[in-house]
Parts: sequence; structure tokens; C-alpha cells
Amino acid sequence: MLATLRRDLVSARERDPAARSSFEIALCYSGVHAVWSHRVCHWLWHNDFKFLARCCSSLASVLTGVDIHPAAVLGQGVFIDHAVGVVIGETAEVGDDVTIYQGVTLGGTSLNRVKRHPTVGNRVTIGAGAKVLGAITIGDDSRIGANAVVVKSVPPNSVVVGVPGQVIARSRPHLATDRPDLESAFMPDLLGLSLHSLLGRVDELEMAVEGHAHRHDVRPSETGVWLGEDFSI
Repeated sequence: MLATLRRDLVSARERDPAARSSFEIALCYSGVHAVWSHRVCHWLWHNDFKFLARCCSSLASVLTGVDIHPAAVLGQGVFIDHAVGVVIGETAEVGDDVTIYQGVTLGGTSLNRVKRHPTVGNRVTIGAGAKVLGAITIGDDSRIGANAVVVKSVPPNSVVVGVPGQVIARSRPHLATDRPDLESAFMPDLLGLSLHSLLGRVDELEMAVEGHAHRHDVRPSETGVWLGEDFSI
């Protein structure tokens, strides 16, 4: 148990550049407190102290802002950053070295007493506000973009963006020996790329039919910045 708690501290230190010491993390990081509380509640749950486990998890939820059912399984090195509004359901399973940001839900989509929450693989990063719903599997070394809604299983080494979540296979696979994949600023804009492609094809068709393209449609400039005049602002 002590080795597990120590690894939780190391994970937080590695993945949060604002952390200055293990002592600061142990004393001030509510995400670490939530994980530690869950480890106690999980032990109580599996040793037939279920009511006490539920009381413990409810108290931890009030104190940390993270709601983790005591039956959920958390691997080693799980780090919940900022720890506000995170919900992890009863049958959820989270692998090792997973990073979860604020507002994430690992939720269920069934009222039946069966496996109804996600299984998250190792070294997965789940961005702020993402919703991962149902008895689906998120493959190892994948990254879920901020505010994505994921309702189908994701292969290993994938990136998921959008609502509903669209799966993109990595061109450069993330390896187990690589640093944690936290570069959420480099998420692809699938809708934007599709619209740019469609507008380009329309221009080509107009050029072929009329000999010139109509450039008065609403679109961003070459720098990717939209013009305020198009929206009367």
C-alpha cells in the first residue's frame, strides 16, 4: 500500500509542472487525496464493509470534488489534475499511469446490474470535460480530447475528438517508454478540415463550369482567422 501511495505522488510530480515537492502534493492536491481516499474505500468495499465504504466515498466526494464509487478499480499512478467535477462509476476500470483532468465522467448507460462503465487502458490521457460512457474500452496510449463524448470503443494508440467522438489513428504511435501524452493543444479539427476540403472542391467545380470561382462565401482567411464582418460583430 505504501508503495502504491508513493507512486501516486511520483505520478503527480511528473505530470504537473506546478508541483514543487512531494510534501506539497501530499498536503494540497485534492486529486491525490481523492485517489488515496478511494484506495481505502475500495479496500473496505471488497472486505464486506460496503456501507462504511459508501460513507467514506461520500465524505471524500464532499471534501475533494471527485465522486468515485468504491467498487471502481483504479490502477497505479492514476493522477486526477485539478480534481473538480470528476465522476467515476461503479464498474469503471482505470489502468496504470492514467491522467484525468477536471470535469471528466466515466459514466454508465444502462440500468441493469452489469458491467456498464468504461474500461480505460494504461497511459491514457482524458481531457477536461470529456465524457466516456458505457461498457466500452479505451485502448492503451490513447488520448481523449477536451469535451469529447466517447460512446464506442477506442483502439490502442488513438486520439479521439468531437461530439460524438471521432477516432483518429496516430501517425506516430505513443510508446510505453515515452513521456505522458499531455499535448492537448495539438488536437485535430476534423470538422474544420472537412469544410475546407468541401469549399476547395466547390471552387474547383465552379472554375471548371464557369471559368472562375466565387470567393464571396463565408470562410476563414488564409491565416485561419474568421472576419468579424461576416458575423456583424
